[in-house]
Amino acid sequence: MPKTEEQCKQMREDMRSRILERSSIYFARNGFGDTKISDLAKHIGIGQGTIYMYFKSKEDLFEEIRKSADNKDEVKKLKLLGKLPLPARVKIEKISEEMEKRLRDDEEFVVKITILTQLLLEKEDDIYSDELYKELANIIKQGQKEGSVVKDDPLYLADIYWGNVYLCALKKLFVKKHHTLTAETLNRLLMV
Repeated sequence: MPKTEEQCKQMREDMRSRILERSSIYFARNGFGDTKISDLAKHIGIGQGTIYMYFKSKEDLFEEIRKSADNKDEVKKLKLLGKLPLPARVKIEKISEEMEKRLRDDEEFVVKITILTQLLLEKEDDIYSDELYKELANIIKQGQKEGSVVKDDPLYLADIYWGNVYLCALKKLFVKKHHTLTAETLNRLLMV
């Protein structure tokens, strides 16, 4: 029986979503430079031509993944948390609890963090210009004034914090058995 136009449209949307989801994981594990469309197609379980039906090039596909992996929501949450009249210790604990939960339970978040960090590292000249770094650094400064956060350059401390989140995301992608990063461990990176 022939498929309806609506069924065909749904199948195309499903295939595009599948390509994006599986490609995100592949790019996160292999990086942009080490990804070949032929290997990617094998990973997804489709022919190379199918990828090209939906995306003009590897660059076009990666651009779509990059757009969907933005950190605007996380930055927005961090900015909102930063403005709340709470001690920095409480703010950092909330961030750490959220990171532990998402790293443990949300594979999409793990892939997103990995891709975003790879893109950030490609900047080379100023990784500290990222809004997540800046917002956490502001909370760290508040904590330093309150005496609850260790003394050091706030951007450097933010780098240590997010670097550990990234490392845990990588382990989750590459290593079957690994220790999950806990909120307590993240808190110890910053707290006095």
